[in-house]
Amino acid sequence: MDTDARKAATADARFRDVITSESELRKHVGPANRWFTSRILHKLDRRCRSFVAASPFVVIGSTNQLGMVDLSPKGDHPGFVRSLDDATLAIPDRRGNRRVDTFHNVLQKPGVGLIFFVPGQRETLRVAGRALIVRDQDIRSTMMDKGRMPDLAMIVAVERAFFHCGKCITRSNLWEYEAHPEQAWSDDAAVS
Repeated sequence: MDTDARKAATADARFRDVITSESELRKHVGPANRWFTSRILHKLDRRCRSFVAASPFVVIGSTNQLGMVDLSPKGDHPGFVRSLDDATLAIPDRRGNRRVDTFHNVLQKPGVGLIFFVPGQRETLRVAGRALIVRDQDIRSTMMDKGRMPDLAMIVAVERAFFHCGKCITRSNLWEYEAHPEQAWSDDAAVS
């Protein structure tokens, strides 16, 4: 199996009307919404830092040298991701399955993307930047949980941040628990 994500997807005979260029894509979706694109920040403002402090859940996107994308969910008490200043975030690494896929990727390619969620909020916060892995005790000591200091922390130098439109949250009824049947997903349903 070819795992080089830098190569274009192979043509698939099941699909006849495939978009293959940016100009063709824009022909169908139109230009980017200027109101949203004008709101892209290069540092975290007070609203961004407040959102990070309220977030108990972030998904970290990273890529390896071949361009294979990895998405890693991280969750903890709200505020577990620390804003060190208006351009720097610190994310603790709590013990888990020890795969450390994100860290492997950061060692090869430091570019990461983050998406923060706050329960009940329609918008999400998207952040992109460059990451490094640190063991600085003064950073890790601020991230104690139940008396345990994380062994590592990921520092993200923010390059871009913006709030993402909440339409996807609204359409999915993500925070409307009554709208989702309790047994909507199970191991049996996943293989059918």
